[in-house]
Amino acid sequence: MLKGIKVIDFTNYLPGPFATLRLAEMGAEIIKVESPEGDPARNTGISKQGTGLVFLANNRQKKSITLNLKEKKGLETALKLIASADVVIESFRPGVMEKLGLGYEAVRKVNSNIVYCSISGYGQNGLLSKLGNHDLNYMALSGVLAQLKDKTGKPVHPSITIADYLGGFAANERILAGLVLRSLKEQGSYHSISITDQLVSLLGNHVMVERETGEGTGINVLNGSIISYAIYETSDGRYMSLAALEPKFWRNFCLAQRREDWVGGQFSKTEDANPIFKEVTALFKSKTFYEWTEFSQKVDCCIAPVLEIGELSENPYFKEKELIFASSWGDFQVKMHSDLEQESITPPPNKGEHRDEIINNIFI
Repeated sequence: MLKGIKVIDFTNYLPGPFATLRLAEMGAEIIKVESPEGDPARNTGISKQGTGLVFLANNRQKKSITLNLKEKKGLETALKLIASADVVIESFRPGVMEKLGLGYEAVRKVNSNIVYCSISGYGQNGLLSKLGNHDLNYMALSGVLAQLKDKTGKPVHPSITIADYLGGFAANERILAGLVLRSLKEQGSYHSISITDQLVSLLGNHVMVERETGEGTGINVLNGSIISYAIYETSDGRYMSLAALEPKFWRNFCLAQRREDWVGGQFSKTEDANPIFKEVTALFKSKTFYEWTEFSQKVDCCIAPVLEIGELSENPYFKEKELIFASSWGDFQVKMHSDLEQESITPPPNKGEHRDEIINNIFI
């Protein structure tokens, strides 16, 4: 879909590389511009081969060139690259690209049709824009972290960087919109992605509910407060998700358990004072995780196992789609687009691996 689109990628760590990996899987050519030291993600979570796992997971299908952007030659080469490109994406602190001579206004002088995207924690301007920050900060400030609490009310520290990934999705959305605008009106565009703002955009329901009712946990039938939409423990200490929100699904669940008397209690509370809740809880604890997983594939009642990461590749659903695959270079990768076939899959590049190829192409 994006064959012929060239992206100059000045991003590091996760949000930007995740975004450009998704573009690469759609056919875009990604030229990753690294400092002489390389993307710091090359040293984040070291693999057995000595390369950072975060880098390996997010940088296949890309080419790498190292440039010292603080030197005249490095800047000139970067501008040459941009002159023949379609997209620039960067994730430096606000103002850094301008100081280097690679801000949007400088870049549009060499390529007026460029689609330029900046990813930052708090936007390019404003109260917090100059501060250092990371995923946990964005989740905390946005209000999203407050939606993930244990029974004591303490926020649960996520083991997945939700904000970073969402920032990558948002960057792609705007880049693709910019490419559409360019095709319609033959003009470039600038896009500033604030990761925190993107997280807040998830909370429209929550803001509305809080203003109307004072409740800060969103739509009450979706927050674990009713028995038909909750997480239950199995006999072997695993968990199942039950999301039988529509009456037909809840009825299917009840009838499959020969408990038609539960049907009327679909929206009753997940409280110990509720006898149906206590009975449903006991039912789940009477069977193993495996037994409930088999049940989930036979009865149409919106039930699914809470899988651990190591179980994904052998789960029939993911196995059928080959979403997690063994790469030809010796690790396991995750597809970004399950419905797209790729002609070839190239490994994450060595630092500066494609320098000669890239230089030769732009200085012909």
